[in-house]
Amino acid sequence: MFKKFADTWTDLGRFSPATDIAGQTPVKSSVQRAIRAAVLAQWKIEPETLEAIWPKKEGLVHVKWCVRAQRQREHVSVYTVHGEPLIIQHFDGPYYPTLRLLHKYPYILPKVGVDRGAIRFLLGGAPMMCPGLTSKGGYLPPPESALPAGTAVAIHAEGKEHAVGIGLTKLGTEEMRRVNKDVGVEVATYLGDDLWALKSL
Repeated sequence: MFKKFADTWTDLGRFSPATDIAGQTPVKSSVQRAIRAAVLAQWKIEPETLEAIWPKKEGLVHVKWCVRAQRQREHVSVYTVHGEPLIIQHFDGPYYPTLRLLHKYPYILPKVGVDRGAIRFLLGGAPMMCPGLTSKGGYLPPPESALPAGTAVAIHAEGKEHAVGIGLTKLGTEEMRRVNKDVGVEVATYLGDDLWALKSL
């Protein structure tokens, strides 16, 4: 599902980010509280840090971005504070930080890593295959810190200091090691896509 998002995000020849915004609406206080609670549960973050990122007194704005892929229209939610994109969500999936936010707070998502050979595919929005994560240049957390399927993760690349993408594990990390084939992580957003290019909405 997030690959569709990534694919259309980069296709500037057909889809303009500005014209694909379906609407912007302030988020109700009750919904903001629910999002705040979900973010605290899903990210490795303390309430004080979230307060620094998104102060309670600052209103959240919901930007509906229309994503078109394979002749379908889907909406991705981008949540902003003072126009700065901070959180993204596809349907009722997990809340992801934007990559810019992750660079400021690199510890808020667990880490996986891919080898050098996977970098060009990652920067094209392709899903990350298990061999790229289990190889010598890749990284998966140790068994005692294993991640289940459906976990939002920061995707690092061999030789790079900062995360180059954010995605969702399709298999648990121990299962990735065991089967060592198929998709390990579906990519949601990555360095150089149009979300990265937009500093404000």
